Amino acid sequence: MLPVLLVSVDNTVLSFAIPSIARALEPTGTQQLWIIDSYSLVLAGLLVPMGSMGDRIGRKKLLIIGCTGFALVSGFAAFSPSAGWLIAARATLGFFGAMLMPSTLSLIRNIFENPNERRTAIAIWASMFSAGAALGPIVGGFLLEHFEWGSVFLMAIPVLIPFLICAPLVLPESKDPHPGPVDGISIVLVMAAMIPVVFAIKHFAAAGVDAVGPLMLILGVVCGWLFVRRQIRRTVPMLDVRLFTNKVFTGAILANLLSVLSMTGFIFFVSQHLQMVSGLSPMDAGIFLLPGLLLTIVAGLGVVRFVPRIHPAVIVAGSLLVNALGYLVVALTDNASTNAGLMIAFILLGIGVGAGETISNDLILASVPPEKAGAASAISETSYEVGAVLGTAVLGGILTAVYRMNVQVPSQLTEAQANSAHETLGGAVHTAQEVGGDVGSQLLLSAQHAFDAGVVWTAAISVGIMTVASALTYFMVRKAETE
Repeated sequence: MLPVLLVSVDNTVLSFAIPSIARALEPTGTQQLWIIDSYSLVLAGLLVPMGSMGDRIGRKKLLIIGCTGFALVSGFAAFSPSAGWLIAARATLGFFGAMLMPSTLSLIRNIFENPNERRTAIAIWASMFSAGAALGPIVGGFLLEHFEWGSVFLMAIPVLIPFLICAPLVLPESKDPHPGPVDGISIVLVMAAMIPVVFAIKHFAAAGVDAVGPLMLILGVVCGWLFVRRQIRRTVPMLDVRLFTNKVFTGAILANLLSVLSMTGFIFFVSQHLQMVSGLSPMDAGIFLLPGLLLTIVAGLGVVRFVPRIHPAVIVAGSLLVNALGYLVVALTDNASTNAGLMIAFILLGIGVGAGETISNDLILASVPPEKAGAASAISETSYEVGAVLGTAVLGGILTAVYRMNVQVPSQLTEAQANSAHETLGGAVHTAQEVGGDVGSQLLLSAQHAFDAGVVWTAAISVGIMTVASALTYFMVRKAETE
């Protein structure tokens, strides 16, 4: 469970470290999104190939390789001299992170064959994400208040050392006894499908509609179609896309993706609001969100006992509705500036995500035989990481676009200062502190109001997404067999 904890800590810490990174490295708005998304983007593109690789060479072996590489690259990321270097380091972390996630979930599938034991193990596994999310802001906040921003990456090293010592001794090895050949073309097609699509979403948010965005979107869709076509034709595919003909499986994947999207998108804007609008320190911002994060763990573990009495479709669809309710609280709050409203919203979101993730992951794993657990785990984790990418790319893109439309930049600023303030809230805060006086105060107030306007719009759109998804997943998952 330590690798799962690590990945969750890494994601949450980064969201809270963005203001510190923005001050130190001065990234543009697009670079800021790429600092967050480069990790998830590479990870999402490689999860399916790495899941297949774990089935072939052994899940324990792949897990150990991934943890070793993750620890080494974390040290490099901590001392990145520029935003570009940090993006590259985050992408490399995604490469090694892709080795961790399918291995952990597929090991659970092979160790726990009893449905009730498996469901409880998955609940604990899912709770590690929440535990990491709860631990990350608090520990990360302490580090950010006392050390440089790079310290949040160095956290990975002491977390992984105990695992690397114990894992070879206690974890059982498991693999597919009859794996297919390595399919390099499929690996390339997966990456070629993922990267252009996410790039297009980011580009639409940053530059609006032009020739580049649609071309990249078309490229990604075409590569995705070629990938699916290749998998259908192969005797032993890297990814059994026929699984998606099962409505229960597809509905669970959709619920998984959207639950993570809702959580990631919320943390993206609330971490910035609490620090750069409300003026909380990183640690205080993390503690502020602690009730919601803890309830994510409680909901994930507690929902298991209701499965025999409540159909999974009701739980999954209901969880997405609770997510929608959380975003509705934000959308109805004046200027999104009431911290109490944000806390209530995040508590609702935590309950919805915690319960929904546990049941959707169990539905995904229950649909495949043990020897194919790596591939199914990879699909599940791909949906998780795609959700994380879309949470910042789509919701973060909407927020950034609304911010840029509403922020009023004083004419007294230099061109460089005006561009920085117009790009992101972090840039505006830095510029306001640099300029000072009435001009700085005017810029800061305008930027904060523009950011909160973006939060309200993002929340309102999220309400619609979650509500539609709730109805859709209910009809897809309602025929699931209960065990």
